[in-house]
Amino acid sequence: MNVVPLAVWKLLPRTSFCVSFSSLQTRSLLSVFEEDAGTLTDYTNQLLQSMQRVYGAQSEMGLATEQLSRQLLEYEKQNFALGKGDEEVISTLQQFAKTVGELNTLHSELATQMADRMIFPMIQFREKDLTEISTLREIFGIASDEHEAAMVKYSRLPKKKENEKVKAELVGEVAYSRRKQHQASMQYYCALNALQYRKRVAMLEPMLGYTQAQINFYKKGIDLVSKKMDSFLPSVSSMTQNIQAQLDSEAEAMRMTQRELLSMEDTVYMPDRDPAPVNRTLIQKAGYLNIRNKTGLVTTAWDRLYFFTQGGNLMCQPRGAVAGGMVLDLDNSSVMAVECEDRRYCFQITSPNGKTLILSSISRLQWICTLNNISRQIYLTDNPEAVAIRLNQTAIQAVTPITSFEKRGEGSPNPDRLASIMQRKHLTSAPEPEDLIVPGTPIQFDIMLPASEFQDQNRAGGRRTNPFGETDTDCSPENSLLQQVFAVRFLGSMAVRSGQTQEVIYEAMRQVLAARAIHNIFRTTESHLMVTSSCLRLIDPQTQVTRIGFQLQEVTQFVAHQENGRLIGFVVEGRDWSEGDEEGEPSFSAFVFESNTEGEKICYTISLGKDIMEAKKDPEALVQLLKNMPLTNEGKFLLLDSETGNTANGGAPDEEESEA
Repeated sequence: MNVVPLAVWKLLPRTSFCVSFSSLQTRSLLSVFEEDAGTLTDYTNQLLQSMQRVYGAQSEMGLATEQLSRQLLEYEKQNFALGKGDEEVISTLQQFAKTVGELNTLHSELATQMADRMIFPMIQFREKDLTEISTLREIFGIASDEHEAAMVKYSRLPKKKENEKVKAELVGEVAYSRRKQHQASMQYYCALNALQYRKRVAMLEPMLGYTQAQINFYKKGIDLVSKKMDSFLPSVSSMTQNIQAQLDSEAEAMRMTQRELLSMEDTVYMPDRDPAPVNRTLIQKAGYLNIRNKTGLVTTAWDRLYFFTQGGNLMCQPRGAVAGGMVLDLDNSSVMAVECEDRRYCFQITSPNGKTLILSSISRLQWICTLNNISRQIYLTDNPEAVAIRLNQTAIQAVTPITSFEKRGEGSPNPDRLASIMQRKHLTSAPEPEDLIVPGTPIQFDIMLPASEFQDQNRAGGRRTNPFGETDTDCSPENSLLQQVFAVRFLGSMAVRSGQTQEVIYEAMRQVLAARAIHNIFRTTESHLMVTSSCLRLIDPQTQVTRIGFQLQEVTQFVAHQENGRLIGFVVEGRDWSEGDEEGEPSFSAFVFESNTEGEKICYTISLGKDIMEAKKDPEALVQLLKNMPLTNEGKFLLLDSETGNTANGGAPDEEESEA
């Protein structure tokens, strides 16, 4: 490379020095060198910034690889909920972490070499050479200004009156300033000449160090990979390919499932579509239910939660929870459909200890059947499914609806069977359901009044004879000391084995409500139950026709439900002449009602009617009873105001849904 240097100064006489230094050629050449130095300074600053950026990236690369290595080792410590089968992945990541750690060492070494062999030479060139040029330029400028000032003073000396002393001082000042300028210019010009060589070294030396550092890094990296990773990387690649193949297979199966779902009709997703057949033999069930929670004295709120059954328990898993907790013990619980004003498809679960839950689900019937199976403790048997099938076949036969009172020969108790039942009753406090009601006994859900009987009752002096054989003798309200009317809804009736225990009424209530739920029968018709001192009468509020009546002495048992106080039932004793016996065999029928008031009030009224009926046999007892009870102006017992309102005067009855 050929370098054109600035003119080299020589020791010239003073007369020629001034001319040489002040030549236009020297001044022009100096400006070119100064412009080149300024451009070099700007470029050097930009190049140094780029190099520092590379060095910063390499340092960050070292820190990043170190953090990556630590993070790979943290995978094993993560508590993944679905971490099963990750042992192979954990061992692979540990091997990768080790390799990344070794690469981090190489990256750190590379960053150190960049700092020493690239950044440091460039900074040294900028701080030493370029800063020296700038300083010498300032010194040269000051010396030039001092020389110009000395020459101006010397040129102003007067010619006529010369002062030798002043002249000598000015001549010495000019000579000193010229020497000083001469020395400053020589140092400045020499530095500019040397800069032409130093800038080439300054540009090449950092890049030489950077390249050599990268070559060393790659050589060590190749040695590391070739020695330790040749067998490891192919095994990892094979493992990832196998996982990808499994993913592709699973994705294809999911796409086929999606296509099948998309090909279905929109009616499949409609909530009120035709219900699918209910499996009545399930002993396990899971799904989302809406549960009603009380938020205030009269306000409620519904929450959608995930429920499932486990053994004999109803479990609930809140949102975000890992496991569920027990909500209710289903053993011996009663499950029935109910109607709520603010929610459809509701059903109620009542435990033996009185705890009640109200839930809602579109698949209400399936839930009711499953929970009823669990409440019977079928899950504790050796073959729960077979037991559930047998019991549900029996239940379906038992709850087949009938529209008229049929002769129930199957419900007539066998005297020997009844004696054994009563004997067991004294030995145990909890009789079995089959001891109370014959399995398969039909249930009647409504009381139908034939047209001929309706015409007979509207004739003068007409009397109604009901299908059970009961008569209305001495059942006229005008001749009774007690008359009370209650608004009730008839739920069902069935033949029972005995009429001497209240347990038979509870069992009848359970079977009637279960039968209504199985057959989706929720509508009931309101009637008026008239209680007098001689009989019970169920009256149609629209026509005032007696649908059915019983003598009070035929009512052997009556009780209200223990948990649902609006349920009431009573047992009526009749006679069965199917065997040809003149006196007839005793038969019992249980009737279940839902009232608008507490069932205990109706039971109290029936009990009072029986007391009056017994008191009529003893005049003194009757007088004492009349003294203890308030009477109306007509001389009848004063109990409660009528609940029937205007319907007692012939108003149309309302078709309501039972809340039982």
